[in-house]
Order: sequence, then structure tokens, then C-alpha cells
Amino acid sequence: MNVLILAAGYATRLYPLTLTKAKPLLEVAGKPMLEWVIDNLAPVPDIDTIYIVTNNKFAKDFQAWADGYRQRNPNRSFSIINDGSTDDSDKLGAIGDINFVLSRETAAANDDLIVVAGDNLFSEPLTEFVAHARSSEATLATYDVGDLEAIKKYSAITMNDEGVITSFEEKPQQPKSTLTGIALYYFSRATIPMFRTYIEEGNNPDQPGRFIQWLYTRRPVKTHQIQGTWFDIGSKETLAEANELFRQFVR
Repeated sequence: MNVLILAAGYATRLYPLTLTKAKPLLEVAGKPMLEWVIDNLAPVPDIDTIYIVTNNKFAKDFQAWADGYRQRNPNRSFSIINDGSTDDSDKLGAIGDINFVLSRETAAANDDLIVVAGDNLFSEPLTEFVAHARSSEATLATYDVGDLEAIKKYSAITMNDEGVITSFEEKPQQPKSTLTGIALYYFSRATIPMFRTYIEEGNNPDQPGRFIQWLYTRRPVKTHQIQGTWFDIGSKETLAEANELFRQFVR
């Protein structure tokens, strides 16, 4: 099983902080957001390569970070993938980046895959998510935001008794639940070719939730609710909030 971390965005809402540093490399409670992701994946067994897809502007920075991380954790294998984009005008989009990696990295395309956004903050290890997902064709991580008004900024999910998605709506005006999908996914090797199909059909290559919205009508997509704290950083204010909140989770 491999991991693909999405880190090719330009995070313009965080300018000027992200003019010279990629958002996943910004520090939260003393370490880069990316390390929160990696450290919470560390207890998961049987991870082979961690692919980090980024852009031409920050590829060298991610390589320098990976080299430093491996000095402290020599058992980790990283592959930094440069998607060639230089700014928002020529970016591939998150789904486009996934397809880009899968089309050029045979090992990634031929094994099960965890996909996660590099700016996702979790307070707990992701072992339960992966253990639950392994028996599925695809699994989406969910989180209960607990507020029908707040979920209008996200996606709203409903599911059947087996935890399989029955509806998925981005930024719902009249949400049916407070359960949202977050940028943490598991795809079996049998499901991987669906990314190419999605792109070849001319669908929107941005926002990975759009792929789930398309996929769940074609393949069963299971869900697993993340426990602990999940945090989505979209502004300087939420970055400051995360810095305070995640100090308690530093190990």
C-alpha cells in the first residue's frame, strides 16, 4: 500500500505567508502541517512509498524537507513528484494531480492507495481508518461538524446501514446531515483506473470530493468517521487557531 499526499496548491488565501512557502510546510504547534499527516500515518503497517505531489515552485522545498525527515526516520521512503505547474493559472487540480501521479508511477497505480491532503490536521493516528478501509473498494473519511449551518461550507454525506454513501452534496443549501467528507481517502488497486476514466470524460479535475461524488454512483464507497480533532485551515485566522489548539496534541 502507498500514500499520495496532495501538496500542489498555491493557497492564495494565506498570502503573503504562502508566497515563499508551501502551505503544508507552514508550521502548526512547532512542526509543518505535512509532518502532522506523516506522523499520524506512521503507525499504519505495510506502507511502502509516500508520494508527495507538488508544483514547480515548491518541489525543491519538499525534497529538502523529505531529506531531513528521512535522516530522523530512515525507514520512510518518499518520492517528490513535480506536476510542472507554476501558479493557479496552469495548475492541474487535485484530481488531475492524482491522475498525473498514477499515470507515471507504475508502483502507485498497481497497489492500494491512501490519498490525503497535505494540509489536513488530525489529532489522532489514522490506523483505524486504514484498518476499516482495507476491505473496501473505496472509503471516504468523514467528520461530524455538529452544526447544520457550518456544514454549508463543506460537503454533506448520507449513508445506509452498511456505511455506504447514498448521497453526497457539495456546499449544500439545505443539508440533510452534519457529517462531512474530508480529504482523506482509500482506493483499492481495482478502483485506481477510475481516475483515468473520470479525467477522460472531461470532468472537473479540481477538488477531490468531486471524484467521490462521481464515484459513489458507480462503485460502493464506504465511510469511516474520524475521531478526535480534525482541522481545516483556510485563512490566517484559522492557522492561528490551529496553532493554539494543536499544542495539546504534540507528542
